[in-house]
Amino acid sequence: MMVFSLASSRFTRSVKIIIVPILSNVYSNISKKCCFKLHFHLLNNQAASKTQIPSIDYSGNPIVARSNWLITKLSREGKISEARKVFDEMPERDVMTWTTIISGYIKSGLLEEARKLFERVDAKKNVVTWTAMVSGYARVNRIVEAERLFKDMPVKNVVSWNTMIEAYVRNGQVAKALQMFEKMPESNVVSWNQMINALARCGRIEEARGLFERMPKRDIISWTSMIAGLAKNGRIDEAREIFDRMPERNVVSWNVMITGYSENMRLDEAFELFERMPERDLPSWNTMITGLINNGELKKAEILFNNMPKRNVVSWTTVITGYIRDGQSEEALNLFSKMSHEGVKANEGTFVSVLSACSDLAGLGEGQQIHQTICKTTYQCSELVVSALINMYSKCGGLDAARRIFDEGLVSQRDVVSWNVMIAAYAHHGCGAEAINLFKQMRDLGFKPNDVTYVGLLSACSHSGMVEEGLKYFDELVKDISIQVREDHYACFVDLCGRAGRLNEALHFIQQLGTKPSVPTWAALLAGCHVHGNLKLGELAAKRLLELEPENTSAHLLLSNVYASCGKWREATKIRLKMKDNGLKKQPGCSWIEVDNKVHVFSVGGKSHNHTNLIYLLLYDLHAKMKKSEDKANNDYMVEDDIIMT
Repeated sequence: MMVFSLASSRFTRSVKIIIVPILSNVYSNISKKCCFKLHFHLLNNQAASKTQIPSIDYSGNPIVARSNWLITKLSREGKISEARKVFDEMPERDVMTWTTIISGYIKSGLLEEARKLFERVDAKKNVVTWTAMVSGYARVNRIVEAERLFKDMPVKNVVSWNTMIEAYVRNGQVAKALQMFEKMPESNVVSWNQMINALARCGRIEEARGLFERMPKRDIISWTSMIAGLAKNGRIDEAREIFDRMPERNVVSWNVMITGYSENMRLDEAFELFERMPERDLPSWNTMITGLINNGELKKAEILFNNMPKRNVVSWTTVITGYIRDGQSEEALNLFSKMSHEGVKANEGTFVSVLSACSDLAGLGEGQQIHQTICKTTYQCSELVVSALINMYSKCGGLDAARRIFDEGLVSQRDVVSWNVMIAAYAHHGCGAEAINLFKQMRDLGFKPNDVTYVGLLSACSHSGMVEEGLKYFDELVKDISIQVREDHYACFVDLCGRAGRLNEALHFIQQLGTKPSVPTWAALLAGCHVHGNLKLGELAAKRLLELEPENTSAHLLLSNVYASCGKWREATKIRLKMKDNGLKKQPGCSWIEVDNKVHVFSVGGKSHNHTNLIYLLLYDLHAKMKKSEDKANNDYMVEDDIIMT
């Protein structure tokens, strides 16, 4: 039996700072990856110099040609050992043979083996062989080796130059890529396209536009690249101008323009273009649905989804993610169930999204069923899916299960997100010592903590009363120049001081901040004032908080509770009346309990349960016993007559 509550206490519930939803960005990114298979990704595919195993053999010897064909076939099937055996047994080899086996090794990720063959004295090489090696190093971001090989090439062609340019772009060295582009003895449309793409992606849109206008010849990729670049940089009207000038368009061009409008919150124009499309493919529908969801038009997205002539996993995942963003996690799980019944196989993004829905609902049973499904797929080793599983079990009360999943994964399969989620899980459950131990283990194994790691760690220290440890780690964070300290860290520091009663120190820290303090920072101070009964600082914190968010219900409630805890009942009542006059209502506390696979939900003042009378009798009995207690602190917090059913 698992019990969950959204109203653990009247004052700590209002401070919405400590546990940051670490996976929220991940879910968002997964959704985008699932929904957008166009833009720069599609455009780069034309320009990217991928390692290709030669498909046409010009060998004069038919026996050599036959062996080359077999090596090519085996390499493409991933049977590189068998391909090497054929290579070694060949009495005669030509340059095609050498290029094919070297490319096969590179494609299989065995770059060192490829290099050994490439360096052999008897190796036969041409410009294609050299270019394949350069591309191999570029693919694994070994840019220095790629540069050295390119420099040593006896002969270069336009593909060689494009490969090196693409290597620089892949490594974020756009300036070097541009220099190389300008040095090219000859260039083709691919050269121009990939350079326009690179400049647009790093925000140098004016230079990209200048290159586009200088192009001696453009293809459909050139036009689409420029449209995507302008749209990504917020210049949507210029993108439309280019779109209207296109001599011919394909479905990708239309999709890119629609996405541009959607991302720039111009939904009417996006939908108008969608309606005008001469032909639509699956990405067209998915793009429009994604645009609607991202602009808060979930109902219209539902209608479009239901009218789709054909759906794929991206279509389903997009709408599932939309439901979760809209707070309709139960509907998301229902849609996932329908998707499964229709025989559509989930992908990585789908599993991350539905596990998020289980976390929102504390649906341990549903989460376990999804976990079982994941175990039958290749996604059980996915870092993102494992992180989502850890998060789900933690949010559903299964901390031991979360740690077991974390420990069962190979260290090599973990990323920083996995560590962050597990540390956040300990913070969520108030296990500060365990969070610190895991943090130390993370660093010992060579993983570098990031800003999110420290949010979880500081939260764990705060929730466990480990103030000195928390302050030590905050000081360590500030000294680490590779991590940018942000508002969540400041709020955690103030919360640490507030819980320890070091309120003046917390106020001094806030006053020394170079930036304007955020809502969570003032809320943390106000919560500390409530706990320790500091009326003067509490009034100051509440004033600053309400200046930032005048209709912040939590701030009003906390200030009212500060007055009540100091015995100022008249002032507390005034705050409550002011809230009523302004139409501000506290979100009712909500709890739920799962018994025999059935979830029972309760809320403040609720009477919908079929055993309401019996439940209230029990609560009144408990309340009467609590009233007899002499614990003054507990009495001070009873500032309302409502009985919270948690």
